[in-house]
Amino acid sequence: MIRKKSILRLVLLSLLSLDLSVGQLLTEETCNVQILVPGLKGEPGEKGIKGAPGRPGRVGPHGEDGHAGIKGQKGIMGRYGKLGPSGIKGYKGDVGDPGPQGLTGDPGVPCECAPMRKLIGEMDIVVAQLSSELKFIKNALTSPAAVAGIKETDSKIYLMVKEEKRYFDAEAHCQSRGGHLAMPKDETANTAIAAYITQAGLSRVYIGIHDLDQEGVFTYVDRSLVSTFNKWRRGEPNNAYDDEDCAEMLASGEWTDVSCHPTMYFVCEFDKDSI
Repeated sequence: MIRKKSILRLVLLSLLSLDLSVGQLLTEETCNVQILVPGLKGEPGEKGIKGAPGRPGRVGPHGEDGHAGIKGQKGIMGRYGKLGPSGIKGYKGDVGDPGPQGLTGDPGVPCECAPMRKLIGEMDIVVAQLSSELKFIKNALTSPAAVAGIKETDSKIYLMVKEEKRYFDAEAHCQSRGGHLAMPKDETANTAIAAYITQAGLSRVYIGIHDLDQEGVFTYVDRSLVSTFNKWRRGEPNNAYDDEDCAEMLASGEWTDVSCHPTMYFVCEFDKDSI
């Protein structure tokens, strides 16, 4: 394109020069006029740098679905899994029919079993008595109102109850356990009860003696008379204020008559033969 413009310019200049000196051109030889023509084609240039990628084109239409493949062969069996948890226990089935009777056994060796049976019977009685006594002691010691431990003589067991009750309620409490309020009928029993009072840190307790049935005639709660043994304190019983029909024992072992209405600690008595 540049080369063509250059040629046009040269032609125009030639025309202008021709117009100005037309006379001279007529006298000069025509061979002096020069006309420029295009040159030969040049060598090809170097390859340019690769341009940036163009924008992606539109998505083409979906192709047709392919045909389903052939089903493969069945694989080999895998390893066994872990055992699951045990199921719920089923219901008990019906009792089956009785089986046939077994063969008759050989006769046993004869023996004298009567003495052995007697011995076993005596042992059963002893075991039953020991079990009963153990049950009583366990119940007594686990009672929240009982003092730790019990007192006993050859024939009696005594239980201190550290729960203040009126006389009649105290006797009812002892009876509910299979006994009575303590009835000291000899020196041994009286000494044991007095020592129990001292050990418990008390000064006095109700005991099972009263004259409620007849004034001045004192009896034990089992209805037996207080006759062969007593430990009345000097000047007692005195029935002060005409309202002392029950009895108490002091820590010294002495007895005094008192009213039945005040609340007081008490001692229960149990026969060993009846436990």
